[in-house]
Amino acid sequence: MYRRIAIITGSSSGIGKAFLELIANDNGGYFNNSFDEIWAVARRGDVLNEISSALGTDKIIPVVADLSCDSGIKTIEDKLKAENPIVGLLINSAGMGIKGLVMDKPAKALDDTVNLNCNALSRMIRITVPYMKNEGERPRIINIASSAGFLPQPNFACYAASKSYVISFSRAMSYELKPLGIDVTAVCPGPVATDFQRRATEGKETDFTDWRKNFVADPVKLAGKTLKASRKGKRIFVYPFSQKLLHLASKIIPTSWILCFSGNLK
Repeated sequence: MYRRIAIITGSSSGIGKAFLELIANDNGGYFNNSFDEIWAVARRGDVLNEISSALGTDKIIPVVADLSCDSGIKTIEDKLKAENPIVGLLINSAGMGIKGLVMDKPAKALDDTVNLNCNALSRMIRITVPYMKNEGERPRIINIASSAGFLPQPNFACYAASKSYVISFSRAMSYELKPLGIDVTAVCPGPVATDFQRRATEGKETDFTDWRKNFVADPVKLAGKTLKASRKGKRIFVYPFSQKLLHLASKIIPTSWILCFSGNLK
């Protein structure tokens, strides 16, 4: 008897945690068939255990793994091989970014950003797809990109470039995996009310203080809207409306103009 599971990376906080809570409490609003288990992947096992206890369900299986390292990916791969489940959903929510000039940042910060945002996301898809089967409901992959990926961003260059990779990679995967009956959605939010800003500024800022503070999205609403977009088979989901305007602007306004405007705002 196969078990049908969902895997959510970065599930100890922020957007990943919001997804975890919604899926754990889902009664058919987002999925026709419920999951037997939800593998909650993050580095902090104590936090995962607290979330699982608070939600009061034995479906959540904490999986402690640092996906920026090869050993973290291998932890997931070995668990899949050992248990051979059916993966009905993969949400790649783990990510990071450090603000500031590239030349002012240590090499490890750049390596970790690319490893987690790009390499880990790609390899998680690679190791989970063999376990995805259409058992009455199409398997889905949701990749958390960002509206930052629409354009290059000075002072946030590595993060923006990494999210551009996520968008491009997701588009390609949506076509490569279509014959297998697997839907791929890349979600591109703007600022979200999570702990990301504090970590990105290395503790200097806890909230968005510039013009972005007017466009901050709620992570639970974002997660819910994303699950519905995924259910409809959308390849790219931009949220909220303000970011749709940014997406449009990135297509019709010369990049040099937008970079100049962005520089003046800073």
